[in-house]
Formats: sequence, structure tokens, C-alpha cells
Amino acid sequence: MLPTVAIVGRPNVGKSTLFNRLVGKKLALVDDQPGVTRDRREGEAHLLGLDFTIVDTAGYEDEDAQSLPGRMRMQTEAAVENCDVALFMIDARAGITPLDEEIARWLRANDAPVVLVANKAEGKAADDGVMESFSLGLGEPIPFSAEHGQGLADLFQALLPHLEREDGEAHEKEFYEDDESAPLKLAIVGRPNAGKSTLINRLLGENRLLTGPEAGITRDSIAVEWSWTNREGLERPVRLIDTAGMRKRAKVQDKLEKLAVSDGLNAVNFAEVVVLLLDSTRGLEAQDLRIADRVLEEGRALVIALNKWDTVENGSALYQGIKQALSDGLAQVRGVPIMTVSAATGKGLDDLIHVAFETRTAWSQRVSTGILNRWFETALEANPPPAPGGKRIKLRYITQNKTRPPTFVLFGTRLDELPESYRRYLVNGIRKELGFGAVPVRLTLRSQKNPFATK
Repeated sequence: MLPTVAIVGRPNVGKSTLFNRLVGKKLALVDDQPGVTRDRREGEAHLLGLDFTIVDTAGYEDEDAQSLPGRMRMQTEAAVENCDVALFMIDARAGITPLDEEIARWLRANDAPVVLVANKAEGKAADDGVMESFSLGLGEPIPFSAEHGQGLADLFQALLPHLEREDGEAHEKEFYEDDESAPLKLAIVGRPNAGKSTLINRLLGENRLLTGPEAGITRDSIAVEWSWTNREGLERPVRLIDTAGMRKRAKVQDKLEKLAVSDGLNAVNFAEVVVLLLDSTRGLEAQDLRIADRVLEEGRALVIALNKWDTVENGSALYQGIKQALSDGLAQVRGVPIMTVSAATGKGLDDLIHVAFETRTAWSQRVSTGILNRWFETALEANPPPAPGGKRIKLRYITQNKTRPPTFVLFGTRLDELPESYRRYLVNGIRKELGFGAVPVRLTLRSQKNPFATK
């Protein structure tokens, strides 16, 4: 028998629309009018290769058990009692209602695992509702659009651990990481003639990419599948992406070069780890810092590689000089890994790939809410937030709402007056104390609404 997933929520949040999308047919009636669904409806669902029985339920309403809405609610309760996992759907545009809070309390009291789905999340109008749904105490919400099919991959990842286990037991984990067996998407970027194509050819052991002394040979971003053997003798898949050399914008006049640079920047967006390759014989230039800054702005994990290191004299002084310049120029992310390599001889390339995998692990890491808030309490005790004008800024709690890049949401009051220096203190603490190292960490401030404020 297939595992069972029950969709629950108040009326008119989009449960039947999700049901129809998962079964691939318009089996359930859908209308703007609340309360169209009354009976439980079952169908065979298919989601990215995951098969299960999906149950559409009536909108959960707080009515007398003998009334029609009350009997519909009993059908919903029966569906949850017999399911392997419940999908609790809320309307992100409408925000959290008292009925949503009541359903959440009921679900927390049940044994079934719960996946929180914030529907109608397309567009910025739903952002507040998605953030507000953390208050339901059911973990990270999945921003979703049942109508447009957005968020299906995230839904798959959320359901997979509940539907693939045979014993049905949930394990409490302190840290979570994305699938380590997936190919590492590794983009090589840098100024023209830094040796990007030569480096990839050396890794592959063949002249797969065109190289030469002329700058700007590479135009398209080229992706090559490769397998790297790690230090334990295990083969790890890698998708190597070569990109066009990126010159200073003012110097890029040729239309083809503009397209090539744009294609390279697009490749950065799809990479997980980006290696910024520098020509050691030319040192660090302002354009290198601009490229690095762009990579970090996009939230990608960054590794610096100093190429042609075999030709450098007085390498120790050069290394320390570049390290200091990077520290000053990339103040938002200190401690980015700096590797010395030679694409011509292959020296240091194995260490480079090893560090790239380690960096992806940190970039993909999720910290449990318990560990995160224990660190948060310690950080506040060690360095309480300031009190501008004699009024204390209250920092209530913090949660990690996504990975890749690791992103955190800080809840409190008067956060608009929180100094940037204190925000950096928290971000640096997250990196140092929670094992994120030098990957970009994003911290969003979310002030809680004052119910007594005049509108």
C-alpha cells in the first residue's frame, strides 16, 4: 500500500487545487466559494518520482459536532489519524487567522508529522504571511503556489523523509545537510586569461576546453560532468562550469563580450560553490574584488584560488598581502578559503576540490531551532542590544528559514533602530559558533506588529 498524505486547513486556502495538481487531474471541484469540498477525496499522487495516496479534506471549521461543518471536521480529523503525514495549508496572502492557530494546536497534539505549506505565496504580497506562519510552531513553512505549481521541489524534499521510512519513527537531528551525493555545481570565474579553462582541462585530464595565450577565448559558459575521487577513495560527481573572463564593465564594449559576461554571471546564479581564480603573477586587482562581491551578493559560497603559484617568487609575502587585501575588501565575509594552485602542473587542485565540497556542506547546513536559540540567548547575555534614547531594543527569538545560502530571521521590537554593528555581531557569531565558516549568511529583521498601534 502507498503511504498516505492528508491536506488540511481552513476553508478556501487552496487544498483542492493542490490535490488536483498532485493527482494530475481535475478530480476535486475548485471554486472561490468556501466550503466546496465536504467529503474526503483520495487520489494517487505523483511528485517528482514520489508516489503516495493524497487525501483532500473539507475546510476545518470550529462548529458543533452535530452540524454539517462539524461532521465535515470529523472527517478531516479521521483523515489525519490515518495518514503518514499531514500537509497543513495556510493562505500566505491572508496571513495567520485565529482558526489557523486552532488547527495548529490540534495538529501539534496529534501523532502525525506535519508539513506546513504557505499557499498563494507568489509575489511579495505573501512575504509577511510566510514569515508570520513560523509562529504556528510547526517548523519551516514551504512557500507554495498550488495554482502555478511553484514550490513542488521543496514539497518533495519535505515529504521524502516521512514517506520513505519503513519504521515511521522520526529522528531528532541537531544539524541537517542537503544530499551530499548530489553533483557539486562548481563554477570557475575570474578575469580574462587567469587560467580557468586550463584548470578545468587539468582536472579532466584532457583538452576538453579551448585554451591559449589570447584573452577572452571562452564565450559560452560550458558545463562538464566529472567525477572526483576523494581522500577516502569514493567517487564524487562534479559539474564543472567554465565561464568567460570578466573585465571591468567600462572596458566591455563588444556586444558578444557583453553577452558572454552576462552568461557567466548567470552561471554563478546556478552554481553552489564559485572558485574565483586569480593570476598570482598579477596579484589582486579591483576587478577581482568586484567579482567576489557579486558572487557573495548572489549568496553563493566562495573559494579563492591563486593560480600560477609555481611561478611566484617570495610567495609567503604575496599570500599574506592578498589575504589582507581580501579581508579588507570583503569585510562582510571574512576568512574566505584561499588556495594556492597551478593549473599547468596540477599542484593543489585536489585540495581545491576538497575545500569546495567542505564549503558546500557549510553552505547547505541547517541548525536546529533548539541549538540556534541556545546560542542566541548566550549571545544576548554576552552583549545585550543597545537602548537608544533609553528605550531597550527587544530581541525575542531567531529562526533559520532557509539554506543555500543560510538565511535567518530575527524577531523583535524596534529593530529599525538596531545598529549595523550589532547585526554584524550576530552574523559573525552565527558563522563562528554554529559552523558556517566563511559562507554568506543572511539575517533578516522582522519586527512584531503592535496590536495597539493606530492604523
